[in-house]
Amino acid sequence: MKILKEMTIGEVVRNYPECVEVLFGFGMGCVGCPSAQAETIEEASQVHGIEIEKLMKALNEAVR
Repeated sequence: MKILKEMTIGEVVRNYPECVEVLFGFGMGCVGCPSAQAETIEEASQVHGIEIEKLMKALNEAVR
């Protein structure tokens, strides 16, 4: 796995721009907001009520 749940959203977006569409698809429009620079994928998934396992699978499939 390239993307870990402990990574910040900002880190993922910077390193894997192809993941932006995946995040939007899960209803996470926060990719550009200031809190995304410090918020982890796991924290954001909890805030948005998203199952972390499904999100992680989709993100890692996008970067294969």
